[in-house]
Amino acid sequence: MAVDFNLSGVFNLKPISLDAVRSDVNGLLINGETPVLAFQTMRDQLLFTNMRIISIDVQGITGKRKSYTSMPYSKIQYFAVQAPGFAELISNAELYLMFNNGKVATYNFQGAVDIGLIGRMISEYVLK
Repeated sequence: MAVDFNLSGVFNLKPISLDAVRSDVNGLLINGETPVLAFQTMRDQLLFTNMRIISIDVQGITGKRKSYTSMPYSKIQYFAVQAPGFAELISNAELYLMFNNGKVATYNFQGAVDIGLIGRMISEYVLK
C-alpha cells in the first residue's frame, strides 16, 4: 500500500534507520532541514523531517522508480495521536492528520514508536 496523503489509512509502518532513506531524500532537503524519524511499510517509506513529512512511494517490479510527496507541517490544520494501552499485546500507535485542503491521512505504527515525539514535533510547527 502506498504511503500517501490522500489515503484513509496506511498500516504497519515500522521504524527504520534514517540512513535507509537519507540517500533517497538528500536532493529534496533544504538548508537547515534534517531528517528526524523514518518508517517503512513493505516497500514504501514515510520520513518526518524538522519541517515536513515526505512520503516515498516505491513503484514497479524493480522498485527503482519512486514517487515523492511532501507535506509541510504548516498545512496541518489539526491532528490526533492514539498511544497504545498498558496491557496491549501488540504495541501500535496511530497518527491522524487533517490538512487545510480537506485531506485526512491516518498512519498506524507498529513496534516501539514514540508517538509523543511525533506529536510534539508536529505541535512545534503547527502552533507557531
